[in-house]
Amino acid sequence: MDQSFLPGLELSRRFYHEAVRPVLHARFGELPHTAARIGTGSEVLGFDTARSADHEWGPRLQLFLGRDDGERYAQDIVSALSDELPKTFYGYPTHFGPTANEHVRHMVVTDGPVFHRVDVTTLDEWLPHHLGFDPRHGSTTLDWLATPTQALAELTAGAVFHDHTGELTTVRSRLGWYPEQIWRYLLACQWQRISQEEAFVGRCGEVGDELGSAVVAARLVRDLLRLSLLMHRRYPPYGKWLGSAFAQLPFAATVSPALTAALAATTWPERESHLAAAYTAIAEQHNRLGLTEPLDPGTRPYHDRPFQVLHADRFGQALHDTLTDPALRALPRTGAIDQFADNTDLFGDRAAARAVTAALAPRSSEPGS
Repeated sequence: MDQSFLPGLELSRRFYHEAVRPVLHARFGELPHTAARIGTGSEVLGFDTARSADHEWGPRLQLFLGRDDGERYAQDIVSALSDELPKTFYGYPTHFGPTANEHVRHMVVTDGPVFHRVDVTTLDEWLPHHLGFDPRHGSTTLDWLATPTQALAELTAGAVFHDHTGELTTVRSRLGWYPEQIWRYLLACQWQRISQEEAFVGRCGEVGDELGSAVVAARLVRDLLRLSLLMHRRYPPYGKWLGSAFAQLPFAATVSPALTAALAATTWPERESHLAAAYTAIAEQHNRLGLTEPLDPGTRPYHDRPFQVLHADRFGQALHDTLTDPALRALPRTGAIDQFADNTDLFGDRAAARAVTAALAPRSSEPGS
């Protein structure tokens, strides 16, 4: 494919309006439906490049029907599109052939019927599968805490091309960000994570373990990126796109040099110094949010040891003190699923994610504020 790269969301938008909708109208009339490109895929978050075209990328989208129409028409629509879609669209094949991985397909040219990636389904099926719950029926604290931020980003990003009932638009708006009290709780938990390791950069280095010190520093940088995104009301994506999402924040220019220098440092005092600068910048951003009384953003020794830390637990405690929801106040400061687990397979299994979260936070099923 030698044509200029067309971002996936724009390709999907054109595909719906110029190829899919005409077939749908000709064969099924004014059938009520919603068309969108949400869910998995780098294009949904806007991070796709020409590299993305090697698998699960191309002219694709979701068609959501009402429950009764889904049962009646879904398979017929799939078949009609298979027979009538063009073989290529803006130079991209509309047929997705198998790869060595049975769960992954990629664009290939075909002379026969098109195995397309227009997923014809219903919100009744898609929402519980993708999120683990259906937010149209309300969202509990457990729903919020058991849903990875990647999944929330995949639903609220992307694009909706047509929404006859407005249902999907309403769901996306409802899940656009955490309820205020849950947001405060998650910020408190993220500061708590940082406080648990901030002294280890120096402690590892003091015993000659520069590798261990570098690993701890990298973990802290990752947690600071996630904290910054949470502070800016952005769902942190999983590792592949975390830095890309952070770079989109206006605030990134303020703190990126210190974070980059911390990762590049070869001695622990350098690492500690650059991290201290990042801590202060992010602590000042916390103060600008006005969620708590202003706190001293400067670093200080770790008790009587010669390591410079923020004592990030100060920020976690201050946020925790603002919680008025007794259910959240009673929870341990472990936070949401991806604040205490880091396994993309678990993130893909919504039932497992809910089970793990419920086990660690057994009282979190009360409704969130």
